[in-house]
Amino acid sequence: MTSLFYLLLVFLAVVILLAVGRPLYQAILGGLCLTAVLYQIPPGEILHLMGNVFTHWGSLSVLLSLYLITYLQRMLEARQQIKLAQQDLNGLFHNRRVNAGIAPMFIGLLPSAAAMILCGDIVKEATDGYLEPEEQAFITSWFRHIPESSLPTYASVLLLMNLADAQLPPFMLAMLGPVCALMAIGYFQYLRRLPKDPGTPVSTDKKADAVHLFQHLWSLLLIIAVILIFKVSVVTAVLLSILLCLFVYRFSFQEVKRMVVSAFEKKLILNTFLVLVLKEFIQFTGVLLLLPQVISQLPIPPFLTFAILFFLGGIISGAQGIIALGTPLAMASLQGGIPTLVLLMGMAHAASQVSPTHVCLVVASDYYHVTLGQLVKKTLPNSLLFCTFILAYYLLLRWVM
Repeated sequence: MTSLFYLLLVFLAVVILLAVGRPLYQAILGGLCLTAVLYQIPPGEILHLMGNVFTHWGSLSVLLSLYLITYLQRMLEARQQIKLAQQDLNGLFHNRRVNAGIAPMFIGLLPSAAAMILCGDIVKEATDGYLEPEEQAFITSWFRHIPESSLPTYASVLLLMNLADAQLPPFMLAMLGPVCALMAIGYFQYLRRLPKDPGTPVSTDKKADAVHLFQHLWSLLLIIAVILIFKVSVVTAVLLSILLCLFVYRFSFQEVKRMVVSAFEKKLILNTFLVLVLKEFIQFTGVLLLLPQVISQLPIPPFLTFAILFFLGGIISGAQGIIALGTPLAMASLQGGIPTLVLLMGMAHAASQVSPTHVCLVVASDYYHVTLGQLVKKTLPNSLLFCTFILAYYLLLRWVM
């Protein structure tokens, strides 16, 4: 019980530091220091555990994937491929609702808060005069983050797979239900209020528009296809896409050199590294072996306990923080499996949409000149609705699988 109490103190330390406004890396550092002190981890062992992040491929691949995907994003920005894809969608569907919803989802394939600005440009053009600014901010954030719930271009998904030692293809297949639910919630709440006509000339060659859409998004679609079909690592798939882009888009040496530096987002890499180190620390303590018996004594079902934990913890710490802290515990207590991964990811995703530590929410509110509170007020009821769906979907998966 003492070991479990220490783990609770570590968790509370991270939560409190975030609650008082400290950035994620400082909160995780506080948790690491407290873990080392409470569990009396020797200095030599601390260095060894930190080194494991670089010597174990599962952890190192997370960091490499983040850098490579950001590098690919810089390449696509340099050739305006995402913006051109939005124009293709307009010609292909000639539907304002599609522009406002589907285009941000395509942009959402890229894991960067900076992509929110481009999403804002598209959504604003499609919804001006029909939705209020806080509603536009909701649409921008909600649809742009739908891919974040299930695709391996995001740190939270990579981290969850790494912690659970799970395979991506079955997880992504199981997440089709939650993805459809997220789309339906956003559509029936706001998108259906938009007129379909975008006010532009009707395309005379939709086949050409479809071909152009593929031409502008092939590099992103290739990553997903290679992972699903050939079951290679994310690092390999992204490297393949980058190499092909170098030749297809004819990047000069100077362009390639500049992007090597600009693709290194220090804050994102540091936060992810510290989360992976915290995982190593928690595994070293051996406290996870004690949890199943303790959680089974709670007056509510264990799955509901972890659902609440991931939602509330995700609001305070963000998806990565709660996934790092809670995934090993949940996998040990709920016997793991795809249904458990869907439950954890779904609750963490719902929480991230209302989390004040989520940078994208700040960017979206600033873009539309609304307060973060106004955006969260629009998002919270929809996040809770999605949580209800996830709980029912989890029970269904448990029954089917």
